[in-house]
Amino acid sequence: MQTTDIGNKEEGKVWHRKPTPSNTGIMVTVIRSAAAYQSKTVRFLHVTFDTTGDSFLAGDHHGNIYVLDITRNRFRLVQKTGQACTALAFNLRRTTEFLVALADYSIKCFDKDTKQLVSWMRGHEGAVSSVSVHGSGRYAISTSADTAQKLNVRQSVGIQRVFFLPLGNTILSCFNDDSIFAWESDTLFCKYQLPVPDEGPRIHYKAFAVTRDGKILAAGGRSNLLHLWCLDTRQLLRVVQMPPKVRTVRQLEFLPDSFDGGASQTLGVLSQDGVMRFINIQTCKLLFNIGSHDDAITSATISPNGRHIVTIMDNGSLNIYSVQCLTQDYNKPPPSLVKVVSEGECSALTMKVKSEGVQRPAKNPGRRVKTKFLRPPAVPMTEDKENELPDGLNKKRLVTLLKAFGEYPAKYRMFVWRSLLRLPENHAAFSSLTDKGLHSAYLSIQERYPIKSHKLQRGLQRVLSALAHWAAIFGETDYLPLMAFPFVKLFQNNPLLCFEVVATTIVNWCQHWFEYFPNPPLNVLSMAENVLAHHDKELLQHLIDCGVTSQLYVWPLLETLFSEVLTRDEWLKLFDNVFSNHPAFLLVSVVSYVTCCRAPLLLCSHKEDFEYFFHHRNNLDVSSVIKETYRLMESTPADIHPRNMLDDFQPLTRGQYPVFNKYPTYIVEYQSQERERIRQQEVDYLRERQAVQELRAKAVQRQAEDEAWYTQQEILQQAEEKRRDILQQEESKLAEQRTRLTAMKRELKVKELQLMDAARRRFLKQQQDQRLTELHRLDEQIQRKMNTRDQETAAAVQDIQVRQMELEAQRRLFEQQLAKEQVRVTQEVRAEVDTRRHRSEVEETTFQHLLNNDTDVSLGTNKVSVHLLYTSRD
Repeated sequence: MQTTDIGNKEEGKVWHRKPTPSNTGIMVTVIRSAAAYQSKTVRFLHVTFDTTGDSFLAGDHHGNIYVLDITRNRFRLVQKTGQACTALAFNLRRTTEFLVALADYSIKCFDKDTKQLVSWMRGHEGAVSSVSVHGSGRYAISTSADTAQKLNVRQSVGIQRVFFLPLGNTILSCFNDDSIFAWESDTLFCKYQLPVPDEGPRIHYKAFAVTRDGKILAAGGRSNLLHLWCLDTRQLLRVVQMPPKVRTVRQLEFLPDSFDGGASQTLGVLSQDGVMRFINIQTCKLLFNIGSHDDAITSATISPNGRHIVTIMDNGSLNIYSVQCLTQDYNKPPPSLVKVVSEGECSALTMKVKSEGVQRPAKNPGRRVKTKFLRPPAVPMTEDKENELPDGLNKKRLVTLLKAFGEYPAKYRMFVWRSLLRLPENHAAFSSLTDKGLHSAYLSIQERYPIKSHKLQRGLQRVLSALAHWAAIFGETDYLPLMAFPFVKLFQNNPLLCFEVVATTIVNWCQHWFEYFPNPPLNVLSMAENVLAHHDKELLQHLIDCGVTSQLYVWPLLETLFSEVLTRDEWLKLFDNVFSNHPAFLLVSVVSYVTCCRAPLLLCSHKEDFEYFFHHRNNLDVSSVIKETYRLMESTPADIHPRNMLDDFQPLTRGQYPVFNKYPTYIVEYQSQERERIRQQEVDYLRERQAVQELRAKAVQRQAEDEAWYTQQEILQQAEEKRRDILQQEESKLAEQRTRLTAMKRELKVKELQLMDAARRRFLKQQQDQRLTELHRLDEQIQRKMNTRDQETAAAVQDIQVRQMELEAQRRLFEQQLAKEQVRVTQEVRAEVDTRRHRSEVEETTFQHLLNNDTDVSLGTNKVSVHLLYTSRD
């Protein structure tokens, strides 16, 4: 078992080596580790498949949406929502768009290719628990806790789930009280209500599942009981009791089958213990289970084609299961019911089997009984055994219905073909063929047969490669793609069935085709020509006269299996009859097609017209061709009838495909060797041509480089010569310019001297004028100063006179003040003298001995005092 960690990758491979499912059926486990913590993983929350079942969406807890393509082994990050998703839907009308319900109660629609937001829907007041899409992909209905308020029901009844039925315009709503209503999606009118069972305990429905044909509803809940409802009769079909280990049913899913017509018989039940058990709802038999108590499953999703199961585990990882590996045990063919009985045990066997033809011999054990009574019943027993087909069908009844209606119902055609051809469905053998990869003969088939659909191109390439690996001749057959293409287009979703249908067709309806390889089968063409000669000699003679052989009017129809001349519906109608009859029917149908077209063929005379006629569609009723084929099958003589020359139908063997060697092996081996030799020569030739081309390219490049170098040198030389000429011209121009410049300088010098002389003269004149002006100004100043002096003198005289008068007045005033002061000073001096005299007299008595010494000082003091006195008087 492989484990893939997608981490923070935006794209990559789902598995790095081809997965080999283990006993548990797990192909690969996908986890996503956190960026910062390698040991911590991000949980996946929801998974949903697209309509094809080849790819699915997965949303994790961080809001990242991944698309994982199982067929292409690729995963890619298509959106980062930033919040956890609560539901996903990936089956819209535009296959690139998907719906995601987010934790903010909104629903967004994104495109996985452009990664653009297409629409944003709001309206829920709670988390969206599920999103169901209409079968047309145009409408979607989402469920949340508040949805009950919008369906006109009582507010007290909560809602469990609302979803579209696969077919029709009916919506089923399931409520908490176990009531189930059916509504018309266009008008929201209540169509009917399923009756709630009165007997038994309440189940409290939590999980629901509907078959693809919309006829069976399975419901489960808090019990180990499952209710199976028939929606056509609106009655409870049966109650299925699960094992005691199952206490609560979490999820229910029907496992579809390619040929069940939508009426799935296998139901997957996920219980509370994390184990999903798959049971048959008819036999109530446990088929297989996935998951365990240690590795519990949280939720599971089954692909629409029933090939893969994707589960979300309890640890948050994804497990991808292979349904083929899980179902290989109970899909094994039952043991043979035919037993070989010896002669001695004949009587005992006769007693056990209750049939009239066997009881009679017990009474008459003679030879007559053995020859007359036992042999006649043996024929119808053999016929009944041959007419009995798998899945309970009877070939005789199918042929009767086919002759009555002209074709099988389109809904059950693949199922009928599968039973008519008794396809063994050898998965292991087919896987061993596909594991060998693409055959070398069909690596470039798209160049010879370009197909617009890449899926169809890959399917055709895969089937042709498997056929080439099965038998070497199919790698050398040029018309094999034309023969296999209608079946590839019809079974493009199931390559195993496509391969086995083509192989069965080759083994039975292409008998003796390869005996004259690589030429057309002349023996088979001769059979058809003999039948045509017997029934329409005139037409055959006309074809011979025009030079048209059976290789021109029989072989184009056979090698393409009528796909070029019939439409899809006409081709299906024809092969309903081909697969229901003897292998000679195909060859006879070619003759009937030619005879039905005899009128336009008789009008043709050129070979090109016949070639065009048998390679293009014509105005012909295929029903008349089939009717004519049955007539020819009955009226053709036995000696020329192809039935006597072709073996009866033999189905492919179970387990391993039969060895196909009905062809000249030495020619095929020789052609293979020649092709390998030619391929090797072609490879060598291509390698040598590549080397020669590389050498030629290098030589051309070197020659181009040399020519470019010489051209560049010539250009440089021409440029150098041009520049030399330009330089000479420039030098001559420069000499002329220098001569002119010298003359101009001389002229300018003369002009400069003249201007300098004129300027000197002008300056001298200006100096003289300035001096005259200065003299005039000085004269004016002198005159002005003389006037000012006279005025000042007169004013000074007047001021002197006024000053004299003021001085005289001041003198008189000073004399008066002086007289007053003198009188005052005299008085003060006298008072001072008297005071000093008195003081001196006092001091004289006291300091007589000091007076002698201080005589000079006293005299000085007296002088100073006298001086001050005179000073104060002055």
